[in-house]
Amino acid sequence: MSIPVERRYADRLEEFGEQHPFLIDLAMVLALMACAVFGIWLTLPNDDPPDQDQAAVALMGVACLVLLKHRTHPRTAVVVTVGCTVAVVAMGYLVTPLLLAPIMGALYWLAGLTERKTTRGYGVAALLAVIGGAVFADSMDHLSLLLRTIGPFFWLMLPLAAGSMTRLRRAYLQAVQARAEHAERTREEEARLRVTEERMRIARELHDVVAHHMALANAQAGTAAHLALTNPEQSQKILNDLAGTTSSALRELKAALGLLRQDGDAPGTVPPEPAPGLARLPELVSACESAGLEVSVVTEGERQPLSPGVDLTAFRIVQEALTNVTKHATAETAHVLLAYTGSRLLITVTNDGPSKPEAARGRGFGVMGMRERAHSIGGELCAGPRPQGGFEVTTALPLQPSVHLAEGTTA
Repeated sequence: MSIPVERRYADRLEEFGEQHPFLIDLAMVLALMACAVFGIWLTLPNDDPPDQDQAAVALMGVACLVLLKHRTHPRTAVVVTVGCTVAVVAMGYLVTPLLLAPIMGALYWLAGLTERKTTRGYGVAALLAVIGGAVFADSMDHLSLLLRTIGPFFWLMLPLAAGSMTRLRRAYLQAVQARAEHAERTREEEARLRVTEERMRIARELHDVVAHHMALANAQAGTAAHLALTNPEQSQKILNDLAGTTSSALRELKAALGLLRQDGDAPGTVPPEPAPGLARLPELVSACESAGLEVSVVTEGERQPLSPGVDLTAFRIVQEALTNVTKHATAETAHVLLAYTGSRLLITVTNDGPSKPEAARGRGFGVMGMRERAHSIGGELCAGPRPQGGFEVTTALPLQPSVHLAEGTTA
């Protein structure tokens, strides 16, 4: 798309003004000085001009030179230009827009660079001073009082209005730029937050998969080795279960890693496997029993449908709790209680065995991961030793997630 020639020149001029502000100010001051000098020479028909041109030119020169400091001292520029112009009017020179050019420039920059209260105060003072000079000046005797007041009032209100519009436009552009920068920062922070949440979700998922299956595989291998001589048939059965455990671990790892690589829009993409849920508890119980841990599951209340995210979270919490029993406790039994009460599902996993000595030395991520999973869907989780011995994990999950799931619906 082509850019208009006028726009290109305007952009170049604006860029030049930002790089060389003094040259721009000097050019405008010279132009205002030319207008003021030409205004000194203007008179009404049949009137004799005052014979004080040199003093008038000097005063207007001072009024224009002070405008070079309008960026840093806009108030001083207004005071000096008004004083010099009123003095020239008092000498008998005609009040014209050309003679008022330095004041108009000073008022424009004052309105564009200062706040509204300052503009109003200095603007009113400048109007009164110039109108008063025009009313009492001898050069304006041939004009009516209305013309002597309405002319200066109109000419000086123009730069005040234009400067105020420039200030408002500059403030608007700054606000738009600030909102754009804030939106950009917000998008970047949101993107970083989503990346962090996704990394935590993947870490929890991989931890649950690896920790559970590896702990079961270790327990099954140890049990099989212990029974190899005394009960070969039972040992062979456990080894068969061990093969199933490792196959299940590889399958879930492949599904988790494949989910990271897949492109949902790519043709021929294989849909991910359904996320595990409480319906797979019998498989989990069977795997734990093959590792030497008997698990009893009791359900209280009427079963209610769970959302995929809550179903996955409930299964992973039970899975991790039973994995911790096989890894860190010497218990031979564990109890799982599922209680449907109102709009919540209460899950309790307990065991009566004391902790293994090495469990006190390790600080894993199992409990932390379970707590993060529960909090991600608006639930709560408590875990700790029981007063009568053993360990207990209790969680309360909503049947429908109350916040946006970070877990997703696929394992």
